[in-house]
Amino acid sequence: MKTIIVVGNGMVGYKFCEKFVAKKESKEYKVIVFGEEPRPAYDRVHLSEFFENQDAKALEMAPAEWYAENNIDLIVDERVTDIHKASKKITTAKDRELSYDYLVLATGSSAFVPPIKGVEKEGVFVYRTIEDLEGMLAYAAKLKQTNPNAKAAVLGGGLLGLEAGKAVMDMGLEPHIVEFAPKLMPRQLDSRSSQVLQLKLESIGLNIHLSKATNQILGDKAITGMEFGEDDVLDVEMLIISAGIRPRDELAKTSGLEMGVRGGIVVDNKMQTSDPNIYAIGEIALYNQMIYGLVAPGYDMAGVAVDQILGDTETLMPEEIDMSTKLKLIGVDVASFGEPFMPAAKGHSIIFENKTQHLYKRINVSLDGKKLLGGILVGDATDYSMLHQIYLNGMAIPEDPAQLILPAGEGGGSFGDVMDLPDEAQICSCENVTKGQICGTIESGESKDLADVVSCTKAGTGCGGCKPMVKDLTEATLKSLGIEVKDTVCEHFDLNRQDLYKIIQVKGYKTFDEVLDNHGNGGHGCELCKPVVASLMASINADTANKEYAIQDSNDRFLANIQRNGTYSVVPRVPGGEITPDKLIALGEIAKKYDLYTKVTGGVRIDLFGATLNQLPLIWKDLIDHGFESGHAYGKSLRTVKTCVGSTWCRYGMDESVSFGIELENRYRGIRAPHKIKGGVSGCIRECAEARGKDFGLIAVEGGWNLYLGGNGGATPRHAELFAEQIDNKTVIKYIDRYLMLYMRTAKPLQRTAAWQERLEGGLEYLKEVIIDDKLGIAEDLENEMQTLVNKFECEWTQAINDPEMMKRFNHFVNSEEEDDNLVFVPLREQKMPEKWV
Repeated sequence: MKTIIVVGNGMVGYKFCEKFVAKKESKEYKVIVFGEEPRPAYDRVHLSEFFENQDAKALEMAPAEWYAENNIDLIVDERVTDIHKASKKITTAKDRELSYDYLVLATGSSAFVPPIKGVEKEGVFVYRTIEDLEGMLAYAAKLKQTNPNAKAAVLGGGLLGLEAGKAVMDMGLEPHIVEFAPKLMPRQLDSRSSQVLQLKLESIGLNIHLSKATNQILGDKAITGMEFGEDDVLDVEMLIISAGIRPRDELAKTSGLEMGVRGGIVVDNKMQTSDPNIYAIGEIALYNQMIYGLVAPGYDMAGVAVDQILGDTETLMPEEIDMSTKLKLIGVDVASFGEPFMPAAKGHSIIFENKTQHLYKRINVSLDGKKLLGGILVGDATDYSMLHQIYLNGMAIPEDPAQLILPAGEGGGSFGDVMDLPDEAQICSCENVTKGQICGTIESGESKDLADVVSCTKAGTGCGGCKPMVKDLTEATLKSLGIEVKDTVCEHFDLNRQDLYKIIQVKGYKTFDEVLDNHGNGGHGCELCKPVVASLMASINADTANKEYAIQDSNDRFLANIQRNGTYSVVPRVPGGEITPDKLIALGEIAKKYDLYTKVTGGVRIDLFGATLNQLPLIWKDLIDHGFESGHAYGKSLRTVKTCVGSTWCRYGMDESVSFGIELENRYRGIRAPHKIKGGVSGCIRECAEARGKDFGLIAVEGGWNLYLGGNGGATPRHAELFAEQIDNKTVIKYIDRYLMLYMRTAKPLQRTAAWQERLEGGLEYLKEVIIDDKLGIAEDLENEMQTLVNKFECEWTQAINDPEMMKRFNHFVNSEEEDDNLVFVPLREQKMPEKWV
């Protein structure tokens, strides 16, 4: 029996073992694995999830028992110190000596720590291992005991640095990102996409400092700040260094293996080092003069090494390695593929940018416009998988390539179906799984659902970027075989949103844990299912976000929209856009009293910007005293019902649009839905209220109202569809009641009415059958449910200011009523503006 020793039990070292076990011949070998850390291999890609539950077991690639069951000796917490090539032996720090036939080096990388004066001070950490994270958590807890408003900085604005920024937020510290380059993620993003990412991250509370060279770490024993120049200092009580990685190649250096000039072990396309009995894989392998920091190439290297050792010499690493990647950084989609930066001489770039939505999309196409060469996506990477496949497989692109990234309402649209991909298309790069393998396991009967597909092929178990396409392929294949597909919320529930709606409604659950404990798959929930359950509880019970279980995000928590400089905006409801002179004067006086920036919104309301957290209840009280209430601009609920002046004033008016718009807005105010809802009422076909761009819209005609459903603006605008003609006010309300309740019952999480309506089997005709003809016999139930919600309405602002416990949310500091004095404003256009944006 031959012996293989694997040095390093990280993700790539584990993947070598897993691939080796999958080979029948592996029984002829004894595998011994050394890990320097005190635990089996864990998922370092999702390391930041440790801050959510502090459960190291949840990150394990496989438990310790798995190794034993597969005849692998796992030795943890022991470092290999020497390789003796001549005798084919290794020794460890515990004086253990073992012989090998083949040695596989998978020692990975360590965090690069720049040579900055004071970097050894207490409170300075690297972001690399679970032990590092445990140290950060303990230190952060100690800081918050003496200073609830402690600040922490992250040195590095790359992928890991932004993940570390999320960690700082999760620990409850004020986060700061310090980057030497003039932009974030300098290796993956161009300047414009980086700016969009920066705006988004700043809008959710990260403070970004670019072009900063850290001269020294301030403080005596513990860090108190970072000094960038003579008068340029950032006061922080903690620092996380995430400035890059360095290969852990010291073992190879001392053993005399061939090394790269800047580190890394030189390997060939067989993953062999200069010693044919020693292989190197992962982040220590220098292949084609490059170190690959992504998990997918490391997994491919592991597979090549396994095959080579077992005698399959035809398995080789490809000459070119695809470095395309899709990530979710602090809730923001970021992706790049192919050639993200392309010289003008090689092709053309097409860019779509919407800074208000924090969206940036760039594709690079060949000079003849026939091939997709690469691209960058920030804010919405929904189309990444398909774009990546078009690039990888050289698939045809539209005559106007802009259709690949433009919203549907601006000339974009569908540009391909997953089933059109060739069978050899690589869907999961981490596990090298093709479309043919995914579809084949379903067609053969081996897999009956997504979970089976993942279990059989391991697609989606690496970085997770391919999960949407794996799901789409699974569903499309099942449907092609005539098998019903059930769409679940996430891995924690074998239920879709519609199922959860019914369960919560019938059982009357009041907390997320009740739902998870009784109907979930264990765990603690995630960023997908928690907001969904909160939304459902709010929709079903008409409970406001003042009840903890109904809070979906930070805007809900503070009943106001947080702005990019950390202040908030206040939007009182102005039903139908009608306002009395006294109320208009009151708005002006309140804005003047609190020195707020004012703007008329696209929904014909007045938005008051620049309120600090502690000012919110004071502003609300003044507004309520003058007859205003919350406009729910922060919630997934009805925003406005826009109206024109109608037949009261306009000579073209066919009906009184204002009064009906007010009636509708007052009816549906406060109702929580899968997404925000807007309405419009136009008094004639001149359409001044833009009713056909709303979720529900009315246009006055001879004989009544024409009702339009399923329109919206935003990143993918849609025109509403004509649903019913010449109906009276009572019928309009009846139909809208039924429509909105059906939408609230059956839509997917965060799905606008337009997308929901478009994907309904049978489309508009089916809706007419259900809502007008009562095909399902549920029309009366839908109306009664809506009336119950209407009767339960309460103003969230009024609730908050009348409850002393709720009022504690709105202090800047837990232990003081002082205000945050870090906000600086300057005048512009006769109003105040945040200083840094002028």
